[in-house]
Amino acid sequence: MHAVEKMLARAAGVDSVTPGEILNCSVDFIELNDLYLQVVRSFYEMGGTKVWDPTKISFVFDHYSPAPTIRTAQIHKEMRDFAREQGLTHHFDINAGVCHQVMPEAGLIRPGMILVATDSHTTTHGAFGAFGTGIGATDAATVLISGELWFRVPEVIKIEITGKPRTGVYAKDVILHIIGKLKADAAVYQAVEFCGEYVEGLGVSERMAVCNMAVEMGAKTAWMKPNQAVLDYVEERFGTDYILDETDPGYRYAGEHFFDVSSLEPQLACPHSVDNVFSVSEVSPVKVDQAFIGSCTGGRLEDLEAAAQVVKGRKIAPATRMVVIPASMEVYKKAMEKGYVQTLIEAGATFNAPGCGPCLGTHAGILARGEVCVSSTNRNFPGRMGSPEAGIYLGSPALVAASALVGSLADPGKYLNTPQGASA
Repeated sequence: MHAVEKMLARAAGVDSVTPGEILNCSVDFIELNDLYLQVVRSFYEMGGTKVWDPTKISFVFDHYSPAPTIRTAQIHKEMRDFAREQGLTHHFDINAGVCHQVMPEAGLIRPGMILVATDSHTTTHGAFGAFGTGIGATDAATVLISGELWFRVPEVIKIEITGKPRTGVYAKDVILHIIGKLKADAAVYQAVEFCGEYVEGLGVSERMAVCNMAVEMGAKTAWMKPNQAVLDYVEERFGTDYILDETDPGYRYAGEHFFDVSSLEPQLACPHSVDNVFSVSEVSPVKVDQAFIGSCTGGRLEDLEAAAQVVKGRKIAPATRMVVIPASMEVYKKAMEKGYVQTLIEAGATFNAPGCGPCLGTHAGILARGEVCVSSTNRNFPGRMGSPEAGIYLGSPALVAASALVGSLADPGKYLNTPQGASA
């Protein structure tokens, strides 16, 4: 069996599973974000009185953080009331950050676990060797009541990545390239395993970025075998009481894809689809009104570091605004300690509180009709960040920062005067 299948089998209390089989599984943890007050309402409509385990549930206020409207303030109030009433151990309010960042930071994610959340990018946690997937309000209410949920065992496809990319090319470029080649329907309700020498050498942040965007290929979940960097991270925050699943030798995948990223250029997903991907050199010069660095895809410490390396000692273009939102308060504090925040502010950036912000078009930097944004986020559908008549290009945080400097889409390579991973 594959490691993913072993996790599901263990959660279902059976010895083995096969793709397509329907299982009823115990859930190790569930996270609810502030888009989903309906989960609370469904909980009561379904006869719920007490949640199954208040230590295995978290609320994260990130999509509407801080509340931009009276309606969203009311959502927060009702969810806070529920969290207090039920005695939830883990409640991350408006000062915490994005769910997929704050949960690992809090030591809630570990290899071998089954994690569900009311957010499609829960595939992020495959970076830790977990089974993470997004669910809707009714399923989430079911989990709150019972601690269980049904799953259909997905087929597994393997994506093997080799090569060492040049300076200015990051994990975000790699996953955009893969999505551009395989397209948005390449892995519908399948598990995607990312492996190969390139993946083995990635740190936690870039592993999270790759797994995060697997859902843009339709994946049910993503998975990487944890490397030492991941195990060190988990041990520091959670401990060592976890199960490290291994795929059986000779496992037969439903599909296999191979990518060598040695000659890869910085990539851009162009409007209005994540799989509409080109190298930056193939895209005609496009004026940029807003550059956004943030989200569960591109707002971690290493992302702010890369952006700071690009803009250090420089100013953003006069007609371009750069908005930066750290993925969590922990990231924000560490970025301040290392000087990245100061560097970005001196270049002309505007910082907002940790959270999702304009990524989903709610507040803190949404777009007007006809504007163009280059963003480190994960989706560029019409209306995603504001007006449906705005254009969104997706790239790495370094590419976003370089584009802010010149006021048009730009390759960050020439602005990186220090090796990747060095301080700005």
